[in-house]
Amino acid sequence: MPVQKKYIPLLLGVAVAFGIFLGARLNFTTVSDTLFSSNSKKQKLNRLIDFIDFEYVDKVNTDSIVDITVNTILENLDPHSVYIPSNEYEQTANDMRGNFTGIGISFYQHQDSIAVIRTIDEGPAQKAGILPGDRILFADTIPLFGKGLNRYDVISQLKGPRNTQVTLKIKRKDTDSLLSFSVTREKIPLLSLDAAYLLTDTVGYIKLNRFAEPTYNEFKKALTDLKKNGATTLVLDLRDNPGGYISTAQDIVDEFLQENTLILITKNKNGTQEKTYATPKGSFTTGSLYVLINENSASASEIVAGALQDNDKGVIVGRRSFGKGLVQREMALGDGSAVRLTIARYYTPTGRSIQRPYNKGNDAYYNEYESRYVNGEMQNKDSIVVNDSLRFVTPKGKVVYGGGGIIPDVFVGKDTSQENQAISYILKGGFMSYFAFEYLETHRQDFKGQTQEDFIANYTISEATLNAFLSYANITEPNTFKGYTARLKLVIKATLARQLYGTQAYEMILHSQDPMIKKVLELQQKSAGAEL
Repeated sequence: MPVQKKYIPLLLGVAVAFGIFLGARLNFTTVSDTLFSSNSKKQKLNRLIDFIDFEYVDKVNTDSIVDITVNTILENLDPHSVYIPSNEYEQTANDMRGNFTGIGISFYQHQDSIAVIRTIDEGPAQKAGILPGDRILFADTIPLFGKGLNRYDVISQLKGPRNTQVTLKIKRKDTDSLLSFSVTREKIPLLSLDAAYLLTDTVGYIKLNRFAEPTYNEFKKALTDLKKNGATTLVLDLRDNPGGYISTAQDIVDEFLQENTLILITKNKNGTQEKTYATPKGSFTTGSLYVLINENSASASEIVAGALQDNDKGVIVGRRSFGKGLVQREMALGDGSAVRLTIARYYTPTGRSIQRPYNKGNDAYYNEYESRYVNGEMQNKDSIVVNDSLRFVTPKGKVVYGGGGIIPDVFVGKDTSQENQAISYILKGGFMSYFAFEYLETHRQDFKGQTQEDFIANYTISEATLNAFLSYANITEPNTFKGYTARLKLVIKATLARQLYGTQAYEMILHSQDPMIKKVLELQQKSAGAEL
C-alpha cells in the first residue's frame, strides 16, 4: 500500500530522529559503548554479576567485584593498561590537567591537626594572610582536627568550585584566640617545572617532573628566559620523570630539531603508522644540549631522549631509562571510572622500540628494576645487557639499541652504598620533611628576612642541627653515616629551603653535589676548550 504524501514528512522526521539517536549511542573510539552487543562472553560476565547481586546468600559489594574483574583483565594484557577507580579519577585528571581548584597551600597532617607548610605565591591563602606554621582547625563549621582525621576529608573541605568561599579558623603560634580568614577558591597550578636557572653564565638548567597539559608552556617560558639571560647550553633534567602526554613530549622535542626532522613513529594493532616531524618553530636548534635520565625516566621522557639521541642532537647523560614504549588512551567506563588502554607502540626515529619484554608477567617486569642493582648495571655501563639483533645506527654513525630503555651516551653510576641509599630513602619517604617542619616550628624567626640567595650561599647546618635530626630519627649509632655527614647536612639544608622558599631552592642546593650535573659541567668545559 503506497504511503500517502502527507505522511512522508512525518516518516522522514522519525527516521532522522532515530538516526540522531543511533549516532549518539555509537562511539567508535570507546569500544565499551558499542550498541547491540551480542558477545556471549560479555553476557556471561553480566549474568554472573547479576546472579551474585540477586541470589548470593550473603550481601556482597558487586562494585568491588567489578573492580577486581577489570583489574584482573588488564593485568593479563600488559603492565601499563590500568584501571582508574572513580574515587581516584579526579586526582589523576588534575595531575594531567596541571591544576585544581582550592585555596593554594601545601600542608601536613601533623599531630591531629592540619599544619600549613607553605602558601602558593599569589594564591588565595597567601592573599588572605595565612602563614606557614598556621594550624587550620575549622573549614566553615567542619572541624579539621582530632585522631580520626582523614586526609581525603580535609582535601574535600578545602577544595571546591571556583570562586566559592570557605571560612577558615586558624590557630597561630603566640596568638591566644583563633583567627578567621575568608578564602576564595581559585584555580591552583600543579607545576611540571621544578627548577629553571643558570648553572653558569652560559649553561641553563630546566627540570620537568611530568608531561602534563601545561608543561610545554612552562618549559617554553623557562627556555626563553634562560636564553635572554645568556644561556647558550641547556641541561634538560628528566630524571625520575614518569612521562605523560606524548603530544607534550613532541612539542618539547620540536624546540631542538630542524624542520621536517622525524620525531616519533607510532604503530597500532593494524600496522598503521603515524609519523611526527619537527616544525619550523624550533628555538634551540643550534644550542648545545644535555639530557639527564635515570632508571625512573619513562614513557614521554624516553620519547624526548630517544628522539634527540637518534637525531644526534645533544648528549644523553645518566643511566639506562625505564623502558616503556607503549601508548595508552584513556577511556571512560560510564560510572566516573576509566581505563588507560594500550592502543599502540611507539618507535624512535631510527625505528627502535625501547619497550622492555613483559611476557613473563607484571611481577617479573617490575622486578627487572631490582636486577639492575644485582648485575652491577647501576654502577657500570659495561654491565648493561644489549641485544645485537636490536642494534640501530644514527645518521652520524652512533650505535644505539632497542628492547629496553634508552642507554645514555655518557654513563654516570649510582652510589649504591647502604649509607647513601639510607639518605635517599629518608629524603623520598617524607621523614626528613617532617623533621624540617618541626625544626622550623621553633626556629622560623631565625630565617625571617633572609633571602633565598643568602640562604643558599651562606646558611650552614650546624652539628647541633645534625644531631637533632639523628635524635629525631632515633639513630644512636655514631658511625651510621660515617663519611656521609656532609651529604646528610646538604639534604637537611635543601629540605629546609623547600619549605622556606620552594622547590627550586631545594634543587639548587642538591645540585651543588650532584654527580650528573658535575659530569655535564665537565663535558661542557672540555667542549668549550676544544672549540678555542
